[in-house]
Amino acid sequence: MAPRVGLTTERLTQAGATLADEVGFDQVTVSELARRFDVKVASLYSHVKNSHDLKTRIALLALEELADRVADALAGRAGKDALVALANVYRDYAREHPGRYAAAQFRLDPGTAAASAGVRHAKMTRALLRGYHLDEPDQTHAVRLLGGVFHGYVSIEMGGGFSHSAPDTEETWSRVLDALDALLRTWPPAS
Repeated sequence: MAPRVGLTTERLTQAGATLADEVGFDQVTVSELARRFDVKVASLYSHVKNSHDLKTRIALLALEELADRVADALAGRAGKDALVALANVYRDYAREHPGRYAAAQFRLDPGTAAASAGVRHAKMTRALLRGYHLDEPDQTHAVRLLGGVFHGYVSIEMGGGFSHSAPDTEETWSRVLDALDALLRTWPPAS
């Protein structure tokens, strides 16, 4: 079957990412995308293999977008300024693109993950942590801590879990980042 004029893998991936932001990443399917383009599902199979392939492509796009934003935000920053910039990129991206943010958490096979922008994320986070003078294994523990705290906070906030009480989530977010900075400054060096 010849590819439909105007449909490309990149265009379908972008449309899938937009769909994810509108209806949720879990709801993205090749069938739903075909409805959006008013085409038969079969006409998309020359561009994407199946819904899993489409979701993988959206995840790769989201990781790339996030890595680009993180690189821009970290440029010229160190220490707490870099930590806050990194955290705010993840939080802002999740707010602007909830479906893409969910896609960035999609489990990739090892080969795809190793070739993805996820590697850039890890390198940039490790570069930030060098400003806190962390060696291994503390650096790996800190990467996991930051990812867990950022993702946990953002997920609870986006789910409305903090909207039922004072103080404002901005104040709490600021305190969380202050606490992370203080913790990283006192983290014992590796033996």
